[in-house]
Amino acid sequence: MKRRTLLGVGGAAAVSLAATHRGDPRPARHWLHSWVSMPQLTEPGNLPPAPFTGTGVVLADATLRQTVHLSVGGTRVRLRFSNAFGGAVLPLTGVSLALPAGGQAGVSAIQPGTSRPVTFSGRPFAVIPVGAQVVSDPVDLAVLPQTNLTVTAYLATGQASTAVTSHPGSRTTSYLLAGDHRDDPDLPGATPVAHWYFLSGVEADAPGGSSATVMLGDSLTDGRGSTTNGNDRWPDQLLARLQANPRTAGVAILNQAAGGNRVLNDGLGPNALGRLDRDVLALGGADRLIVFEGINDIGTAAATVAAQRQVTEDLLTAYDQIITRAHARDLRVYGATLTPFGGNEGYDDAAGLREGSRSAANDWIRSAGRFDAVLDFDAAARDPAAPLRLRPEYDVGDHLHLTPAGYGALAAAVPIRLFRSSVSLP
Repeated sequence: MKRRTLLGVGGAAAVSLAATHRGDPRPARHWLHSWVSMPQLTEPGNLPPAPFTGTGVVLADATLRQTVHLSVGGTRVRLRFSNAFGGAVLPLTGVSLALPAGGQAGVSAIQPGTSRPVTFSGRPFAVIPVGAQVVSDPVDLAVLPQTNLTVTAYLATGQASTAVTSHPGSRTTSYLLAGDHRDDPDLPGATPVAHWYFLSGVEADAPGGSSATVMLGDSLTDGRGSTTNGNDRWPDQLLARLQANPRTAGVAILNQAAGGNRVLNDGLGPNALGRLDRDVLALGGADRLIVFEGINDIGTAAATVAAQRQVTEDLLTAYDQIITRAHARDLRVYGATLTPFGGNEGYDDAAGLREGSRSAANDWIRSAGRFDAVLDFDAAARDPAAPLRLRPEYDVGDHLHLTPAGYGALAAAVPIRLFRSSVSLP
Protein backbone atom coordinates (compact mmCIF):
# COMPACT_ATOMS: atom_id res chain seq x y z
CA MET A 1 0.00 0.00 0.00
CA LYS A 2 1.42 3.34 -1.01
CA ARG A 3 1.64 5.81 1.89
CA ARG A 4 2.40 9.48 2.09
CA THR A 5 2.46 12.18 4.71
CA LEU A 6 -0.54 14.52 4.79
CA LEU A 7 -0.79 17.78 6.70
CA GLY A 8 -3.94 18.18 8.72
CA VAL A 9 -4.42 21.92 9.26
CA GLY A 10 -4.65 25.04 7.06
CA GLY A 11 -2.55 25.03 3.91
CA ALA A 12 -2.50 21.26 3.66
CA ALA A 13 -2.36 19.80 0.20
CA ALA A 14 -5.52 18.09 -0.91
CA VAL A 15 -4.67 14.40 -0.88
CA SER A 16 -7.12 11.57 -1.14
CA LEU A 17 -7.09 8.11 0.34
CA ALA A 18 -7.29 4.58 -1.00
CA ALA A 19 -10.24 2.39 -0.22
CA THR A 20 -9.47 0.20 2.75
CA HIS A 21 -10.64 -2.96 1.07
CA ARG A 22 -10.12 -2.09 -2.60
CA GLY A 23 -11.69 -4.78 -4.74
CA ASP A 24 -12.86 -6.85 -1.75
CA PRO A 25 -16.53 -7.80 -1.56
CA ARG A 26 -18.18 -6.25 1.46
CA PRO A 27 -20.79 -8.08 3.52
CA ALA A 28 -24.21 -6.53 3.87
CA ARG A 29 -23.60 -6.15 7.62
CA HIS A 30 -20.75 -6.92 9.99
CA TRP A 31 -19.93 -6.67 13.69
CA LEU A 32 -18.14 -3.42 14.42
CA HIS A 33 -17.20 -1.83 17.72
CA SER A 34 -19.36 1.23 18.21
CA TRP A 35 -18.09 2.20 21.68
CA VAL A 36 -15.12 1.20 23.83
CA SER A 37 -13.44 2.19 27.08
CA MET A 38 -9.86 1.40 27.97
CA PRO A 39 -9.77 -1.16 30.82
CA GLN A 40 -7.71 -0.13 33.84
CA LEU A 41 -6.92 -1.36 37.32
CA THR A 42 -9.16 0.68 39.60
CA GLU A 43 -7.29 2.87 42.07
CA PRO A 44 -8.58 2.71 45.67
CA GLY A 45 -10.16 6.16 45.43
CA ASN A 46 -12.20 5.12 42.41
CA LEU A 47 -13.63 1.88 43.81
CA PRO A 48 -17.39 1.80 44.40
CA PRO A 49 -18.14 3.64 47.66
CA ALA A 50 -19.35 1.89 50.81
CA PRO A 51 -21.39 -0.23 51.19
CA PHE A 52 -20.66 -1.43 47.63
CA THR A 53 -17.04 -2.14 48.50
CA GLY A 54 -16.49 -4.29 51.55
CA THR A 55 -13.63 -6.33 52.94
CA GLY A 56 -12.23 -8.14 49.94
CA VAL A 57 -15.41 -7.92 47.86
CA VAL A 58 -16.94 -5.40 45.45
CA LEU A 59 -20.58 -4.94 44.40
CA ALA A 60 -22.10 -7.87 46.31
CA ASP A 61 -25.90 -8.03 45.84
CA ALA A 62 -25.71 -4.84 43.80
CA THR A 63 -27.12 -3.45 40.58
CA LEU A 64 -24.86 -1.36 38.35
CA ARG A 65 -26.50 0.80 35.66
CA GLN A 66 -24.31 2.55 33.09
CA THR A 67 -24.88 4.53 29.89
CA VAL A 68 -22.56 4.76 26.90
CA HIS A 69 -22.56 6.84 23.72
CA LEU A 70 -22.44 4.75 20.53
CA SER A 71 -20.78 5.80 17.27
CA VAL A 72 -22.46 3.87 14.47
CA GLY A 73 -25.85 2.23 14.56
CA GLY A 74 -27.07 -1.23 13.76
CA THR A 75 -29.94 -3.67 13.89
CA ARG A 76 -28.48 -5.63 16.81
CA VAL A 77 -25.86 -5.04 19.48
CA ARG A 78 -23.64 -7.16 21.68
CA LEU A 79 -21.63 -6.30 24.78
CA ARG A 80 -18.10 -6.93 25.98
CA PHE A 81 -17.18 -7.14 29.65
CA SER A 82 -13.55 -7.20 30.81
CA ASN A 83 -11.88 -8.74 33.84
CA ALA A 84 -8.43 -7.72 32.59
CA PHE A 85 -7.25 -6.47 35.98
CA GLY A 86 -9.52 -8.38 38.32
CA GLY A 87 -8.04 -10.17 41.28
CA ALA A 88 -10.74 -12.86 41.15
CA VAL A 89 -13.28 -14.23 38.71
CA LEU A 90 -16.01 -11.76 37.77
CA PRO A 91 -19.49 -13.34 38.18
CA LEU A 92 -22.21 -11.45 36.31
CA THR A 93 -25.47 -12.89 37.62
CA GLY A 94 -27.52 -11.16 34.96
CA VAL A 95 -27.36 -8.30 32.47
CA SER A 96 -29.95 -6.30 30.55
CA LEU A 97 -29.74 -3.46 28.09
CA ALA A 98 -32.19 -0.72 27.19
CA LEU A 99 -32.51 2.77 25.80
CA PRO A 100 -32.18 5.48 28.45
CA ALA A 101 -35.07 7.76 29.30
CA GLY A 102 -35.15 10.69 26.92
CA GLY A 103 -32.22 9.19 25.06
CA GLN A 104 -29.93 10.95 27.53
CA ALA A 105 -26.51 9.95 28.87
CA GLY A 106 -25.98 9.51 32.57
CA VAL A 107 -29.60 9.02 33.62
CA SER A 108 -30.85 6.25 35.90
CA ALA A 109 -34.20 5.73 34.14
CA ILE A 110 -34.82 3.67 30.99
CA GLN A 111 -37.45 3.95 28.28
CA PRO A 112 -40.40 1.64 29.00
CA GLY A 113 -40.56 -1.37 26.73
CA THR A 114 -36.93 -1.25 25.60
CA SER A 115 -35.29 -3.50 28.23
CA ARG A 116 -33.80 -6.69 26.77
CA PRO A 117 -32.16 -9.63 28.61
CA VAL A 118 -28.56 -10.34 27.67
CA THR A 119 -27.19 -13.87 27.35
CA PHE A 120 -23.68 -15.25 27.00
CA SER A 121 -23.33 -18.31 24.75
CA GLY A 122 -26.95 -19.04 25.56
CA ARG A 123 -26.59 -18.68 29.33
CA PRO A 124 -28.27 -15.87 31.29
CA PHE A 125 -25.10 -15.30 33.33
CA ALA A 126 -21.34 -15.09 32.80
CA VAL A 127 -18.32 -16.01 34.89
CA ILE A 128 -15.28 -14.19 33.53
CA PRO A 129 -11.86 -15.60 34.47
CA VAL A 130 -9.07 -13.36 35.70
CA GLY A 131 -7.52 -11.50 32.78
CA ALA A 132 -10.27 -12.49 30.34
CA GLN A 133 -13.24 -10.88 28.64
CA VAL A 134 -16.63 -12.14 27.54
CA VAL A 135 -18.75 -11.25 24.51
CA SER A 136 -22.52 -11.44 24.79
CA ASP A 137 -24.90 -13.00 22.33
CA PRO A 138 -26.49 -10.57 19.86
CA VAL A 139 -29.45 -8.64 21.23
CA ASP A 140 -32.22 -7.49 18.89
CA LEU A 141 -32.29 -3.77 19.61
CA ALA A 142 -32.01 -1.36 16.70
CA VAL A 143 -29.87 1.66 17.53
CA LEU A 144 -29.18 4.80 15.55
CA PRO A 145 -25.75 6.46 15.23
CA GLN A 146 -24.81 8.55 18.30
CA THR A 147 -27.41 6.70 20.38
CA ASN A 148 -27.02 6.48 24.14
CA LEU A 149 -27.41 2.94 25.46
CA THR A 150 -28.08 1.75 29.02
CA VAL A 151 -26.45 -1.43 30.33
CA THR A 152 -27.57 -2.80 33.70
CA ALA A 153 -25.74 -5.62 35.49
CA TYR A 154 -26.57 -7.45 38.70
CA LEU A 155 -23.90 -9.21 40.78
CA ALA A 156 -25.35 -11.51 43.45
CA THR A 157 -22.10 -12.48 45.15
CA GLY A 158 -19.97 -9.62 43.88
CA GLN A 159 -16.35 -9.87 42.80
CA ALA A 160 -14.23 -11.36 45.57
CA SER A 161 -11.40 -8.86 45.26
CA THR A 162 -10.85 -5.14 45.46
CA ALA A 163 -8.67 -5.40 42.34
CA VAL A 164 -11.33 -4.67 39.71
CA THR A 165 -11.41 -3.48 36.12
CA SER A 166 -12.92 -0.10 35.35
CA HIS A 167 -12.54 3.11 33.41
CA PRO A 168 -12.49 5.85 36.06
CA GLY A 169 -12.60 8.81 33.66
CA SER A 170 -16.03 8.06 32.25
CA ARG A 171 -17.29 11.67 32.29
CA THR A 172 -20.64 9.87 32.52
CA THR A 173 -22.75 9.11 35.59
CA SER A 174 -23.38 5.48 36.55
CA TYR A 175 -25.68 4.25 39.33
CA LEU A 176 -25.35 1.68 42.11
CA LEU A 177 -28.26 0.22 44.08
CA ALA A 178 -28.49 -2.71 46.49
CA GLY A 179 -30.50 -5.68 45.22
CA ASP A 180 -31.51 -6.90 41.77
CA HIS A 181 -33.03 -4.08 39.73
CA ARG A 182 -32.03 -5.04 36.20
CA ASP A 183 -35.37 -4.26 34.61
CA ASP A 184 -36.60 -1.50 36.91
CA PRO A 185 -37.71 1.57 34.97
CA ASP A 186 -35.75 3.79 37.35
CA LEU A 187 -33.42 3.42 40.34
CA PRO A 188 -34.65 5.85 43.01
CA GLY A 189 -32.18 6.23 45.83
CA ALA A 190 -29.27 4.88 43.77
CA THR A 191 -25.73 6.11 44.43
CA PRO A 192 -24.25 8.04 41.47
CA VAL A 193 -20.61 7.44 40.53
CA ALA A 194 -18.64 9.00 37.67
CA HIS A 195 -16.97 5.75 36.56
CA TRP A 196 -17.59 2.80 34.27
CA TYR A 197 -17.00 -0.68 35.72
CA PHE A 198 -16.34 -3.92 33.80
CA LEU A 199 -17.99 -2.79 30.54
CA SER A 200 -15.31 -2.39 27.85
CA GLY A 201 -17.12 -2.46 24.51
CA VAL A 202 -20.37 -2.38 22.57
CA GLU A 203 -20.52 -3.77 19.06
CA ALA A 204 -23.20 -3.04 16.49
CA ASP A 205 -24.32 -5.12 13.54
CA ALA A 206 -23.38 -2.26 11.22
CA PRO A 207 -23.60 -1.79 7.45
CA GLY A 208 -20.82 -3.56 5.55
CA GLY A 209 -19.06 -0.37 4.48
CA SER A 210 -18.60 0.83 8.07
CA SER A 211 -15.17 0.99 9.67
CA ALA A 212 -13.59 2.20 12.89
CA THR A 213 -10.96 4.75 13.82
CA VAL A 214 -9.20 4.22 17.17
CA MET A 215 -7.78 7.00 19.37
CA LEU A 216 -4.69 6.19 21.43
CA GLY A 217 -4.27 8.88 24.03
CA ASP A 218 -4.25 10.30 27.54
CA SER A 219 -6.51 12.67 29.50
CA LEU A 220 -6.71 15.12 26.60
CA THR A 221 -8.52 12.45 24.61
CA ASP A 222 -10.25 10.88 27.62
CA GLY A 223 -11.84 14.29 28.02
CA ARG A 224 -10.66 15.92 31.23
CA GLY A 225 -12.30 19.34 31.19
CA SER A 226 -15.25 18.17 29.10
CA THR A 227 -18.84 18.20 30.33
CA THR A 228 -20.04 15.29 32.48
CA ASN A 229 -22.76 13.50 30.49
CA GLY A 230 -22.22 16.00 27.66
CA ASN A 231 -20.20 13.77 25.32
CA ASP A 232 -18.15 16.76 24.15
CA ARG A 233 -14.62 15.34 24.23
CA TRP A 234 -12.80 15.99 20.97
CA PRO A 235 -13.46 12.43 19.69
CA ASP A 236 -17.19 12.97 20.38
CA GLN A 237 -17.17 16.24 18.49
CA LEU A 238 -15.25 14.64 15.63
CA LEU A 239 -17.87 11.89 15.52
CA ALA A 240 -20.61 14.51 15.18
CA ARG A 241 -18.74 16.04 12.23
CA LEU A 242 -18.35 12.65 10.56
CA GLN A 243 -22.01 11.82 11.11
CA ALA A 244 -23.03 15.06 9.41
CA ASN A 245 -21.30 14.01 6.18
CA PRO A 246 -22.90 11.12 4.25
CA ARG A 247 -19.49 10.01 2.97
CA THR A 248 -18.12 9.52 6.50
CA ALA A 249 -21.24 8.56 8.44
CA GLY A 250 -20.11 4.92 8.58
CA VAL A 251 -16.97 5.65 10.62
CA ALA A 252 -17.03 4.59 14.28
CA ILE A 253 -14.86 6.55 16.70
CA LEU A 254 -13.30 4.38 19.42
CA ASN A 255 -11.74 6.26 22.32
CA GLN A 256 -8.98 4.13 23.87
CA ALA A 257 -7.55 6.88 26.07
CA ALA A 258 -7.07 7.25 29.81
CA GLY A 259 -6.05 10.09 32.03
CA GLY A 260 -2.45 9.84 33.17
CA ASN A 261 -1.55 7.33 30.47
CA ARG A 262 1.93 7.34 28.97
CA VAL A 263 3.53 5.92 25.84
CA LEU A 264 6.71 4.52 27.38
CA ASN A 265 5.95 3.59 30.99
CA ASP A 266 2.90 2.48 32.92
CA GLY A 267 1.02 5.30 34.59
CA LEU A 268 -2.73 5.13 35.02
CA GLY A 269 -3.17 2.02 32.95
CA PRO A 270 -0.58 0.13 30.91
CA ASN A 271 1.75 2.09 28.65
CA ALA A 272 0.66 2.65 25.05
CA LEU A 273 3.29 0.31 23.62
CA GLY A 274 2.14 -2.44 25.98
CA ARG A 275 -1.59 -2.03 25.33
CA LEU A 276 -1.46 -1.48 21.56
CA ASP A 277 -2.37 -5.07 20.70
CA ARG A 278 -5.30 -5.26 23.12
CA ASP A 279 -6.71 -1.76 22.66
CA VAL A 280 -6.11 -1.20 18.94
CA LEU A 281 -4.91 -4.10 16.83
CA ALA A 282 -7.40 -6.60 18.27
CA LEU A 283 -10.43 -4.46 17.36
CA GLY A 284 -12.11 -5.96 14.32
CA GLY A 285 -13.07 -3.46 11.63
CA ALA A 286 -10.52 -0.82 12.67
CA ASP A 287 -8.65 0.65 9.73
CA ARG A 288 -7.30 3.92 11.16
CA LEU A 289 -5.41 4.90 14.30
CA ILE A 290 -4.91 8.40 15.68
CA VAL A 291 -1.96 8.78 18.09
CA PHE A 292 -2.19 11.80 20.38
CA GLU A 293 -0.03 10.95 23.36
CA GLY A 294 3.35 11.78 24.85
CA ILE A 295 2.81 14.86 27.00
CA ASN A 296 2.78 12.79 30.20
CA ASP A 297 6.03 11.09 29.21
CA ILE A 298 7.71 14.46 28.75
CA GLY A 299 6.07 16.03 31.78
CA THR A 300 6.95 13.25 34.22
CA ALA A 301 10.58 12.95 33.09
CA ALA A 302 13.05 15.00 35.14
CA ALA A 303 13.71 18.55 33.99
CA THR A 304 17.35 17.87 33.18
CA VAL A 305 19.09 17.97 29.84
CA ALA A 306 19.97 14.27 29.96
CA ALA A 307 16.51 13.11 31.04
CA GLN A 308 14.70 15.18 28.43
CA ARG A 309 17.08 14.10 25.68
CA GLN A 310 16.45 10.47 26.63
CA VAL A 311 12.67 10.74 26.84
CA THR A 312 12.53 12.51 23.48
CA GLU A 313 14.63 9.87 21.76
CA ASP A 314 12.61 7.08 23.35
CA LEU A 315 9.30 8.74 22.49
CA LEU A 316 10.17 9.16 18.81
CA THR A 317 11.30 5.54 18.66
CA ALA A 318 8.01 4.51 20.26
CA TYR A 319 6.02 6.45 17.67
CA ASP A 320 7.95 4.66 14.95
CA GLN A 321 7.25 1.30 16.57
CA ILE A 322 3.52 2.03 16.87
CA ILE A 323 3.38 2.99 13.20
CA THR A 324 5.28 -0.14 12.15
CA ARG A 325 3.03 -2.46 14.15
CA ALA A 326 -0.17 -0.75 12.98
CA HIS A 327 0.93 -0.74 9.34
CA ALA A 328 1.54 -4.48 9.59
CA ARG A 329 -2.21 -4.79 10.29
CA ASP A 330 -3.09 -2.42 7.41
CA LEU A 331 -4.13 0.46 9.65
CA ARG A 332 -3.41 3.99 8.53
CA VAL A 333 -1.81 5.95 11.36
CA TYR A 334 -2.43 9.66 11.88
CA GLY A 335 -0.16 11.56 14.29
CA ALA A 336 -1.42 14.54 16.30
CA THR A 337 1.05 17.16 17.47
CA LEU A 338 1.27 17.73 21.22
CA THR A 339 -0.61 20.75 22.53
CA PRO A 340 1.05 23.44 24.68
CA PHE A 341 1.45 23.25 28.44
CA GLY A 342 3.13 26.61 29.11
CA GLY A 343 2.20 27.81 32.59
CA ASN A 344 1.26 24.36 33.90
CA GLU A 345 2.60 23.99 37.42
CA GLY A 346 3.76 20.40 37.05
CA TYR A 347 5.11 20.25 33.49
CA ASP A 348 6.38 23.73 32.57
CA ASP A 349 9.93 23.99 33.96
CA ALA A 350 11.73 27.32 34.26
CA ALA A 351 14.52 26.33 31.85
CA GLY A 352 12.09 25.29 29.15
CA LEU A 353 13.60 21.81 28.83
CA ARG A 354 10.27 20.02 28.61
CA GLU A 355 9.04 22.56 26.08
CA GLY A 356 12.12 21.72 24.03
CA SER A 357 11.13 18.07 24.11
CA ARG A 358 7.56 18.86 23.07
CA SER A 359 8.85 20.97 20.19
CA ALA A 360 11.22 18.21 19.07
CA ALA A 361 8.43 15.64 19.19
CA ASN A 362 6.17 17.91 17.15
CA ASP A 363 8.90 18.55 14.59
CA TRP A 364 9.28 14.79 14.12
CA ILE A 365 5.53 14.21 13.89
CA ARG A 366 5.23 16.93 11.24
CA SER A 367 8.32 16.21 9.15
CA ALA A 368 9.59 12.65 9.58
CA GLY A 369 7.18 11.30 6.98
CA ARG A 370 6.27 8.25 9.05
CA PHE A 371 2.67 9.11 9.88
CA ASP A 372 0.14 8.75 7.08
CA ALA A 373 -1.31 12.11 8.04
CA VAL A 374 -0.53 14.85 10.54
CA LEU A 375 -3.22 16.47 12.68
CA ASP A 376 -1.76 19.75 13.91
CA PHE A 377 -3.48 20.04 17.27
CA ASP A 378 -0.67 22.29 18.49
CA ALA A 379 -1.53 24.85 15.83
CA ALA A 380 -5.24 24.52 16.57
CA ALA A 381 -4.94 25.06 20.33
CA ARG A 382 -2.04 27.44 20.89
CA ASP A 383 -2.43 31.12 21.64
CA PRO A 384 -1.16 33.15 18.64
CA ALA A 385 0.02 35.85 21.06
CA ALA A 386 1.85 33.33 23.28
CA PRO A 387 2.48 30.14 21.25
CA LEU A 388 3.81 28.14 24.20
CA ARG A 389 0.42 28.43 25.90
CA LEU A 390 -3.13 27.39 25.15
CA ARG A 391 -5.58 29.97 23.87
CA PRO A 392 -7.24 31.43 27.00
CA GLU A 393 -10.74 30.41 25.88
CA TYR A 394 -9.53 26.82 25.40
CA ASP A 395 -7.74 26.55 28.76
CA VAL A 396 -9.72 24.80 31.49
CA GLY A 397 -7.53 26.63 34.02
CA ASP A 398 -4.56 24.32 34.57
CA HIS A 399 -2.84 25.35 31.31
CA LEU A 400 -2.85 21.74 30.12
CA HIS A 401 -6.40 20.48 29.66
CA LEU A 402 -8.99 21.97 27.37
CA THR A 403 -12.53 23.26 27.65
CA PRO A 404 -15.29 21.85 25.44
CA ALA A 405 -14.60 24.73 23.05
CA GLY A 406 -10.94 23.75 22.97
CA TYR A 407 -11.83 20.14 22.26
CA GLY A 408 -14.07 21.43 19.50
CA ALA A 409 -11.09 23.20 17.97
CA LEU A 410 -9.15 19.92 17.94
CA ALA A 411 -12.06 18.11 16.29
CA ALA A 412 -12.35 20.88 13.70
CA ALA A 413 -8.64 20.52 12.88
CA VAL A 414 -9.12 16.95 11.63
CA PRO A 415 -9.68 16.94 7.85
CA ILE A 416 -12.84 15.00 7.01
CA ARG A 417 -11.23 13.81 3.77
CA LEU A 418 -9.02 11.46 5.80
CA PHE A 419 -12.08 9.29 6.44
CA ARG A 420 -13.53 9.17 2.92
CA SER A 421 -12.62 5.61 2.07
CA SER A 422 -14.21 5.80 -1.38
CA VAL A 423 -11.55 8.22 -2.63
CA SER A 424 -8.37 6.78 -4.18
CA LEU A 425 -4.83 7.69 -3.19
CA PRO A 426 -2.77 8.86 -6.17
